[in-house]
Amino acid sequence: MTKVIHISTECYPAAKAGGMGDVVGALPLYLPGQGIEASVITPRYKRTWFEQQSFVTQYSGELNLDDRIVDFRIQRLEGTLPYPFYCVDIPGLFDREDIYLAENGHGYPDEPERNISFQLAILDWLSHEADLFDVFHCHDHMTGLIPFFLKCCHQFEMLSKKPTVFTIHNGQYRGIFDWSVHRYFPYYDPRHAGLLDWDGAINSLATAIKCSWVVNTVSPSYMQELINDFDTLTPLVSSEREKCEGIINGIDNELWDPKTDEFLDHHLKGTNWKSFKSKNKSALIKRLNLKSRRPLIGFIGRMATQKGADVLASSIEESLSKGLQFSTVILGSGDKAIEQALTELSNRYPRDISVTIAYDEKMARAIYAACDFLMMPSRFEPCGLNQMYAMRYGTIPMVSNVGGLKDTVPDISQKGNGIVAETIDTAGFAKGIERAVHLYKSKKELGQLVEKIMGIDWSWDQSAQKYAEMYQQLNQ
Repeated sequence: MTKVIHISTECYPAAKAGGMGDVVGALPLYLPGQGIEASVITPRYKRTWFEQQSFVTQYSGELNLDDRIVDFRIQRLEGTLPYPFYCVDIPGLFDREDIYLAENGHGYPDEPERNISFQLAILDWLSHEADLFDVFHCHDHMTGLIPFFLKCCHQFEMLSKKPTVFTIHNGQYRGIFDWSVHRYFPYYDPRHAGLLDWDGAINSLATAIKCSWVVNTVSPSYMQELINDFDTLTPLVSSEREKCEGIINGIDNELWDPKTDEFLDHHLKGTNWKSFKSKNKSALIKRLNLKSRRPLIGFIGRMATQKGADVLASSIEESLSKGLQFSTVILGSGDKAIEQALTELSNRYPRDISVTIAYDEKMARAIYAACDFLMMPSRFEPCGLNQMYAMRYGTIPMVSNVGGLKDTVPDISQKGNGIVAETIDTAGFAKGIERAVHLYKSKKELGQLVEKIMGIDWSWDQSAQKYAEMYQQLNQ
């Protein structure tokens, strides 16, 4: 079997901040069936999950970061996950509760040292275990320097023939560092410095695009969007397009199963989706004191402009002012101005809109199970998983026409899976809400659509097959 190691700063259930954690935690489950032996390695954080597990140290080493000696250990998890899981223990750099953010809500000031030491520790270990893996699969800019180190640093010459795959989960984050960070790098021929440079700085994302054997994104449409318009990186991605590919994400059908979901009080019995939706909806609107006998529209996600959360309050208020009858439940946190606008709207319409500023997995599952529609007004969406979770639970997505949303939610006017807003603004999603209210009144059409979307297979099986074919071609 081809042996692949996924190198990432997130992996569910160990550590997750977004969709990348879900992907890295789920994809390895589906690869063995395709002839791929998949392992995962992340940093070891000071989080409850790590403290509850048993690890065995497989390798100990030290790094020289600008004459500062950094000790590290590579540890392997004993049991509890169905694939080999490793972590890099670097005291002082990663033994923190939050993955990316300091207490002030901003990124850690020592991000360069963290990212670089994590990557170098893994390569130092693997340079002593060169036959352990056949392919290195790197995820987002936090691992974007690995392809360069393999290609250009004499210290890792024994690994230089190992194929590298680099997945862009979110291209807005790029790991841009001042050139002074260069002092942390192992020696390389200065003639290769151009591989690190973009716009006069070390750009981890640009470096990975230049040096990786294959670059992929988590949906075909997002890959095309990057080729067409990726601001200053557009010419780079366009020039490397021959090695670029988009593979849509999947979801873990066992983890996201309305028949067995441990977070739900009311499960799907057989194919009786009407009872499933009715019981969950009644329970949620009673708990939140919302008006009943009307469509329930949800939103789950970060309060950020990327997610289009800034248009939620205005589009909901405009729709209510027109006399449209619907209820809304919103769950998320982030931008304080967006949080305040939604909270104030909820205070004015307490029986029409409920807003919870939090991350709450149990409530999120309740929303997927209870709602008739789920709003996703994203300005860009590399893949999106919420729309797949929603459809799995019989909730119709209302989305913008970008990235992975474009690939997974064609409009119902084209015999598709949901409602696609014409524009990502107040007018576009107010119109989407109006369409949702009218669709809700057409019980036959609504029922046919719910049955259709609940029958779609969003599992990792097809995507895992595409990844497996990629790995096997690289390893030939």
